[in-house]
Amino acid sequence: MSTKKTPLRQCIGCGEMKSKKEMIRVLKTAEDEITLDTTGRKNGRGAYICPTMECFHKAVKSKGLERSFKMAIPKEVYETLEKEMEQLG
Repeated sequence: MSTKKTPLRQCIGCGEMKSKKEMIRVLKTAEDEITLDTTGRKNGRGAYICPTMECFHKAVKSKGLERSFKMAIPKEVYETLEKEMEQLG
């Protein structure tokens, strides 16, 4: 009997590998819309981030989201993501 492997994801802020359940998924839809995916099940390209504001600010500074999604991300998107993260915390 083998134990079930937990999926690990790398935080785009701090770069640490953590289990998928501990992290928040940032989603890029087919329409290039960027939102937080709290269910982790929506269709689209996902990037993962720790649920702390510290990691969020590191990701903004290091352009972690822009690298993950291979596109420029407007300031307004970061502002809405920040508000959504604050509501979760």
